[in-house]
Amino acid sequence: MASPSCASSTLPWTSASSSRPSAERRLTASRRAPSLVIVAQGKVKKYRQVILTDDIEAVGKKGDTMKVRAGFYRNFLLPKGKATLLTPEVLKEMQLEQERIEAEKKRVKEDAQQLARVFETIGAFKIPRKGGKGKQIFGSVTAQDVVDIIKSQLNRDVDKKLVTVPEIREIGEYVAEIKLHPDVTARVRLNVYAK
Repeated sequence: MASPSCASSTLPWTSASSSRPSAERRLTASRRAPSLVIVAQGKVKKYRQVILTDDIEAVGKKGDTMKVRAGFYRNFLLPKGKATLLTPEVLKEMQLEQERIEAEKKRVKEDAQQLARVFETIGAFKIPRKGGKGKQIFGSVTAQDVVDIIKSQLNRDVDKKLVTVPEIREIGEYVAEIKLHPDVTARVRLNVYAK
């Protein structure tokens, strides 16, 4: 049988001294890799509340808030920059942007109404045309003619696509319509005369 001193020299965590074995065991135990600790997890969120930053076919339009699957958000929407998580900061920023857009729409409509009042109070725009037999004129009055006369007299630019002119083939007074805003249509009187 081997002596106790011989056995203790072969084992790495024991020593010849009887007072030190427990201290060395604690030291070597603390040097080992930490043991795996399992912590109970709560239920995994399967959905994310997002706001779309771009139009996506079959999903929604820009500015829509919706609940989407976490994987769809993580793998498609987020990498392509098509959505952001809906946080209180993003929600507040979205409301401020909406208020700014509404104020801009209101300002544009008020400008259109003011311009419509100017057109209606100015009287008739005189448009000269080369005269033919009787009341007939050569050529016709087009939307471009109306835009040009407004530019020359009022120094205002109007898109000719917004101007609706009745068919004018003879001398007389006519009314053209200018769609200044989806809710505002100005009526412009035209006095066509032969020169």
